[in-house]
Amino acid sequence: MIQYALKCADGHSFNSWFQSAAAYEKLSVAGHVSCAICGNAQVDKAIMAPRVTAGRDASAEPVEPGALSKPTNPAEQALADLRKKVEANSDYVGMNFVSEARAMHDGETPGRSIYGEAKPEEARKLVEEGIPVAPLPFMPNRKTN
Repeated sequence: MIQYALKCADGHSFNSWFQSAAAYEKLSVAGHVSCAICGNAQVDKAIMAPRVTAGRDASAEPVEPGALSKPTNPAEQALADLRKKVEANSDYVGMNFVSEARAMHDGETPGRSIYGEAKPEEARKLVEEGIPVAPLPFMPNRKTN
């Protein structure tokens, strides 16, 4: 992928991504590149600075595998710990959260700790009905079969 700074004949500047330089040329010649602001199809590449990253310093410590997914501060660590506790002590019910919570509240099914997903308006209805629910400060990992 390549990002180009573009400018239309009316003077509007904008950026756009293309699969390659050849893809940009092909789309441009065919008239499929147009201004994101006014729709003008007379678009040319604008002057732009290349994105250059510094080479990796040989003396730098190697990046540990999985380092980007590890908590980097106490708040992230607390969220990671909470996620582990919720996942270890609750049943994930996915998009069935609303019906499961309502069934337990109504005594139709035995009570247990559950977590899942609900649309905001559905969660609001549960609260209005007096069903105790709370939002999680993280998105559940989607479990699949």
